[in-house]
Amino acid sequence: MNYLAIDTSGEYLTVIAKHGERTERVFRPDCLAKHSVVLMEEIDGALSRAQMTAAECDFFAVVVGPGSFTGIRIGIATVKGLAFAAGKKVLPVTSLDCIAYSVEDAPVLALVDAGHGAVYACAYEKDKSVAVPPAYRTGEEAAELAEKYAPYAEKQLFFGGKEAAIADVCLGLERAVEAKKDALADAAELTALYLRKSSAEEMRK
Repeated sequence: MNYLAIDTSGEYLTVIAKHGERTERVFRPDCLAKHSVVLMEEIDGALSRAQMTAAECDFFAVVVGPGSFTGIRIGIATVKGLAFAAGKKVLPVTSLDCIAYSVEDAPVLALVDAGHGAVYACAYEKDKSVAVPPAYRTGEEAAELAEKYAPYAEKQLFFGGKEAAIADVCLGLERAVEAKKDALADAAELTALYLRKSSAEEMRK
């Protein structure tokens, strides 16, 4: 199986190029507001090291959210362009999936920093089926959810803050893609999972 997977939904950048048994991984934690500058360079580098071209990919995977609105748009636009050019399908995964799949054989409560003291949250069963659908939660709601699912979720993993317990989202992205590889879609159908309005939209209310 050959594929390219990218995650531009946070301050970090993840790129995975898999060519048969060969896998090249890129993780850069320093990409806030720089995804549009470094993404194609890192994609080209990963593909080259994997000894594969974009045309040889069976599909292209991308994290569609939730997370940074700008980063998500950049990732989706890039994958759409690659998929249209190669005539291939796409695979949408979520940032919460990446957190959950970084843990094997355990229920997980996945949290992503949404800013302003809020989070995006999703609870997963041991087999990574969704127990509580992804949603935007205020700080108070998140605390209640964490308390409620503390006995249920053996792992509560968070990504988005320098002081947070950070999940291995690079490994999680790879596992999520492998698990969901049969859920391919047409590139034209690829849409973002924002879960809330942008700050600009909120200010216009």
